[in-house]
Amino acid sequence: MKLLLDTHVLLWWLDDNKALAQGTKERIADGANQVLVSAASIWEIIIKRSLNKLVIPSDFVKQLEPFQSLDVTQEHAFAVGDLPAHHKDPFDRLLIAQCITEGLVLVTSDANIKRYDLPILDT
Repeated sequence: MKLLLDTHVLLWWLDDNKALAQGTKERIADGANQVLVSAASIWEIIIKRSLNKLVIPSDFVKQLEPFQSLDVTQEHAFAVGDLPAHHKDPFDRLLIAQCITEGLVLVTSDANIKRYDLPILDT
């Protein structure tokens, strides 16, 4: 299975947050699954850090090493324009577009995202 982590799921994983269900943790840790983190999530995290809304560890880049990076492409950007307006967050809309374009399962707890027609792994 090819999983794309929503930004909050990535942060929960790195923080070993109890909000992340054990079954979801097992799927993320399962080496048979390809687990991706979007450049859009990193961008969102860095913006929040620069606004003092989020603290990230000094070894944040190293903590990302187990995950495959997913770049944002023109195809992803254009696909955002085809999405219904169920969700206003531009970062989440880009993640949705990436999942649809790349055939990924989005790992999220965001109820608004669940309104889209894409495979979801609920946290």
